[in-house]
Amino acid sequence: MTGDWRQFARGALFSFLCLGNFCCSAICGADASQAAPRADNSPVVTKVEPPNWWVGLTPEVMLLISGRGLEATKVECNLASLLVERTQASAGGKYLFVWLKFGAETKSGTAVCRITSAEGVASFELPIAARTETIHRFQGLAPGDSIYLIMPDRFANGDPTNDEPTDAPGSHDRSKPRAYHGGDLRGVREHLPYLKDLGVTTLWLTPVVKNGAAEDYHGYGAVDLYAVDPHLGTLRDYQDLVAAAHQQHMKILFDIVPNHVGPRHPWAANPPLPDWFHGTPQHHANASLPPYESFYGETKEQSAGHDPFEALVDPHALPRLWRDLTDGWFFGILPAMNTENPIVAQYLLENAIWWAESSGLDGFRVDTFPYVPRAFWSRWNAGLRRIYPRLTTIGEVFHPDPSVTSFFAGGQKRYDGVDSGVTTVFDYPMYFALRDVLLHGAPLGRLADVLRHDSLYVRPDVLVTFFGNHDVPRFASEGGSSPAELRLAFGLTLSLRGIPELYYGDEIGITGRADPENRHDFPGGWTEDPRNAFSEVGRTAEQQGLFAYVQTLLRLRREHPALAGGRLWHLASDDSAYIFLRESEDERVVVAFNNAGDGREFRVSLSDTPARGSQLGKTLFGDGRAEITGGEMRIRVPAKSMSILAVN
Repeated sequence: MTGDWRQFARGALFSFLCLGNFCCSAICGADASQAAPRADNSPVVTKVEPPNWWVGLTPEVMLLISGRGLEATKVECNLASLLVERTQASAGGKYLFVWLKFGAETKSGTAVCRITSAEGVASFELPIAARTETIHRFQGLAPGDSIYLIMPDRFANGDPTNDEPTDAPGSHDRSKPRAYHGGDLRGVREHLPYLKDLGVTTLWLTPVVKNGAAEDYHGYGAVDLYAVDPHLGTLRDYQDLVAAAHQQHMKILFDIVPNHVGPRHPWAANPPLPDWFHGTPQHHANASLPPYESFYGETKEQSAGHDPFEALVDPHALPRLWRDLTDGWFFGILPAMNTENPIVAQYLLENAIWWAESSGLDGFRVDTFPYVPRAFWSRWNAGLRRIYPRLTTIGEVFHPDPSVTSFFAGGQKRYDGVDSGVTTVFDYPMYFALRDVLLHGAPLGRLADVLRHDSLYVRPDVLVTFFGNHDVPRFASEGGSSPAELRLAFGLTLSLRGIPELYYGDEIGITGRADPENRHDFPGGWTEDPRNAFSEVGRTAEQQGLFAYVQTLLRLRREHPALAGGRLWHLASDDSAYIFLRESEDERVVVAFNNAGDGREFRVSLSDTPARGSQLGKTLFGDGRAEITGGEMRIRVPAKSMSILAVN
């Protein structure tokens, strides 16, 4: 989600080839200097989206051509195997949609297409490439993976020459919390060894597409969905990062935002179609205003901190209760794409395919998921899976109630007859419960209560668990936090079921309240930084201790299938403790979690559990001690600690 909003050409290419009846001055010998000047309303192409495509990827591709005078009477291309199925001009000729169908004989090369209007002729090129081998690409995520969330602008500056691009003067200033700070894609790539050493397997980067404002460092105000933001580098830099990550056996998630674009996108003033957006800059609904106050018995104060999606999942709710959420502009500022329009839907699907095929990425983190109608998500996910069956999609559903978040997860049709198709969602209910337990003294039984709702999901084992991200205050700066509580937050996140996500810098205890303070630069990512926390010698003793703690837990997840993807069984739970079993086909481990200020001893009966008849193995983590006698496990755990014990 776009935390900042909470507060607050490619030029056309012209061929020098003779294309049948298409005659070019460079070949046919015409004197360009003697050519008649172009009429003001003659066609001009300024941009082609997508800028290229691939042989055998899809049966057709829809192009969005931008420029002027594009009210075509005819469009034809030089490749006989490329059929122009239909065209549609709009916005007074500023845009032209062209649907191209690929014949079976289509080979890689460059298609040169000519647009003829009543006022003249223009041409554009569409490079068509052979697909790259798919091995080690489009891998998707598994329960054994772990995600590391990075804001590229705040992580590391690998290329100071792109700190302030020519078209963004005054945008770079590290002293300003909402300006660009200079981190980039090369900086992330250069620090892959640090991430590999930490033990994460997957990187989630906040959006890398081009943004339009000096404060859009976060990436959620797109002005070009087919370009990398120049502050971050180039498409080649992104491709190199993905390739380098794959070489390190790591995966990449792309943060995609089909819900909206930035207010400075050229479409905001001149949309390609009258209904390209829901509403106009002058007249639109606000998706961020609650559609009701206490309709479900919850006051404004009680609902603060989560988005009101209850009406969307209510089979009895009238559309007026939820329509502003799906049709409104995010924060009343960000233009909402009209995904019910099939042309908009095709554009957005092709955009996702283009980024996947261009780079070989492994999945999409999907921003503002409930704000887009579910029928679109069903078609979008199905379109991706036809090409990339293993690709993972993760929806953001910012809500504390599992009955709400589970409604949006894919795998089954809901009351509306729609299966969203999304692989999984972020486990916000566990996030809220975990913070309530560790920071505000809620009973540990809250965790078990969240887990009992796993029956609502088809794949609870791939829910993404976390305790921090770019939209919430840093855990270390919250009231009630302490170094011990931060360790416990990591301990739970990395031992419960699901795919854990860590927020950059939490592994060294970076602090920061609400946005933008929760997005500080990673120390050592800039040459002028006084210390480099990417290296052990640059970390304080406290930072190194926390880093080693997280590193050890991540290693244990990789080494023990029971922790990575084993079934979870409740063994005991009360106000300050939670003991559970993780079981895989080959092993069982017991996790004992104690949030009390004193050490505690527990007696847990193993009868009628998968551990009955087991003997105690070694202690895998922590200072807990245990023994098994007479079918009972006696566990002693220190204050504010977690221990992991093997049982055989």
